[in-house]
Amino acid sequence: MNSFISKIRDKHALWYKGFVFFTAVIICTYLLPKQTAWQTKNLHVGDVWTHQNLDSQIDFLVEKTNTELNQETTKQQNDNRFFKKYDVNSDDLIKSISSNFSKSELYDAKKCLDSIYKKGVYENPNKSNLTINIVYNNEVKSTTENSLLNIESVKSQLTSSIKNKELVDYLAKHIEPNIVYDEILTNELNKNIDDTKTIYKSKIKKGQTILLKNEIISSEKYNLIKSYNKELSITQSSSSVYTTLVGQLLACVLILGIMMLFLAFFRKNIFSQNTHVTFIFLIIVLIVLASSIINNYRPAYLNAVPYCLVPILIRVFFDSRTALFNFLNVVLLCAFFTNDKFEFVFIQLIAGIGTIFTVADMGKRSKLFTSALLTFLFYVLAFVSYHLINDTSVVPQDIVNYKPYIISSLCVLFSFPLIFIFEKLFGFISNFTLLELCDLDSPLLRQLSQKVPGTFQHSLQVANLAEEACYKIGGNALLVRTGAMYHDIGKMEHPRFFTENQVGEVSPHEDLNPEESAQIIIEHVIKGVEKAKEYKLPEAVIDFIRTHHGTTTTRYFLHNYKKEHEGEFINEDLFRYPGPIPFSKETAILMMADGVEAASRSLRKYDAIAIDELVDKIINHQINENQFINADITFRDINQVKKIFKKRLMNIYHVRIEYPR
Repeated sequence: MNSFISKIRDKHALWYKGFVFFTAVIICTYLLPKQTAWQTKNLHVGDVWTHQNLDSQIDFLVEKTNTELNQETTKQQNDNRFFKKYDVNSDDLIKSISSNFSKSELYDAKKCLDSIYKKGVYENPNKSNLTINIVYNNEVKSTTENSLLNIESVKSQLTSSIKNKELVDYLAKHIEPNIVYDEILTNELNKNIDDTKTIYKSKIKKGQTILLKNEIISSEKYNLIKSYNKELSITQSSSSVYTTLVGQLLACVLILGIMMLFLAFFRKNIFSQNTHVTFIFLIIVLIVLASSIINNYRPAYLNAVPYCLVPILIRVFFDSRTALFNFLNVVLLCAFFTNDKFEFVFIQLIAGIGTIFTVADMGKRSKLFTSALLTFLFYVLAFVSYHLINDTSVVPQDIVNYKPYIISSLCVLFSFPLIFIFEKLFGFISNFTLLELCDLDSPLLRQLSQKVPGTFQHSLQVANLAEEACYKIGGNALLVRTGAMYHDIGKMEHPRFFTENQVGEVSPHEDLNPEESAQIIIEHVIKGVEKAKEYKLPEAVIDFIRTHHGTTTTRYFLHNYKKEHEGEFINEDLFRYPGPIPFSKETAILMMADGVEAASRSLRKYDAIAIDELVDKIINHQINENQFINADITFRDINQVKKIFKKRLMNIYHVRIEYPR
């Protein structure tokens, strides 16, 4: 049991990375769309179907729109209006005017009135071709409003049959409708009208084409697709959901697994740090989460997700190749949310790679504005070129289609506050922070220049040497320069005990024995770390303070001690720096630069031969003491560093190179 626990403890870093990996896989798998209708879910009226013809996978019924249902209901209600027809005896009306007109005129009037009432006088003055139902003698007869008489048509008929205008006006004024709307009967018979109404208008069979390539989605097509999506969701079986889930799980394992393998094989320095691995996979999960949320609520704005933030954030803290590889994984995962995966991958890759070029040197905040502008330009060019290739040039002509890309590009400006947040959360250090730390007006450097000007000048020279070497062999030149500026801040505790600060005065070491002197010299590393933490310097900078002497010894005082104690056992650890030894290319370069620059001040003669011998001697001694075995630096790199140091020291001390005669 104890051995099992010890094995877990020994491999806790790998177990943690495995936990991060599988957590990211599970979250991403959960967030990816599961429904089979996802391909057509995000379509809207006015969109262009840029893929091949879409054929139906199932038989389904096309639902009517709300407008169509309302129109149908209104029509049915109009068609189901019921009117009662009453018999009207015209004798009473004729008798009331019998004394004023001749018998022949009255006869013609009665005959005309009987004909009119038999046909029916409709109470609605606005005639149309709507159907109405007339109930007469317990029978229902359907007819249109146009076929009935109203007050105006009655007067016209009276005029054609009766010559006496006065009689016509009187009859037209007193005639009454005998076809009257029956509200009670209509409401009673229309109670069940919704039960007889169907919500479907047509049927699409399996294999039938729904959308043609490059077809613009009309409102009718949109309604058809909506019915198709609904039926697909209903008919989706549990087995298809299971297979979709398994496929997505496998895809996430492959995509995220490739990312993890890339770090393990090609970025060992990143893979060795749990915080670095956590950060990289957290970025992936956050972008997938954002894509899922937008896809659920505003799918038309999926491209507004700031995918180009990914390469910026990764590039700021790591390198361009890691940023590109991480961005590729993000694009592959988020492509599952889109209809046209190739369009999404093509446009995002062009914009993302272009963004990486714009942030290759993130030295100034103003570059973020340039990056945002260029990112939008890459988006536009990629978007237009894609649709020109696919013969859908109508799409780029609609300015609305550029809104998501404008939003995504503007989000690039939020990278600066995000960089600050991630720096605090994960203990990272960006170029922005390094530039601020390198500012000679920063509190600690200003204090260094005032208290120990000699050490300050030494630090400047070391920074110049280390930065030049780092540019040559590759590495973070700004980081090594910052580390060089702060590597000797511990000397502010006892400045007079260090040679560069002793100007025309007796060395205080003459009053101390070698052990005491060595401890004071060694102590500047410990004091430097304490002061750096007091001023809240990043750990990446503090590492330079810890490692710039590695586990070497204070050779001068050790030599003196040996002379005083010949033949005795000597504990060299009393004269040894606590370490650790350099563990990166940058910390190794600083150790070499610090040793060479300090030793160069003791040269009696400054010529090419003396400088060559000095540089070789100092660096070879560090190699012999195994100070670089943990750093990713090669002998070829070290030889390049030697050449750079020799050249720079010759320039500093104005040494002329002797040419052969």
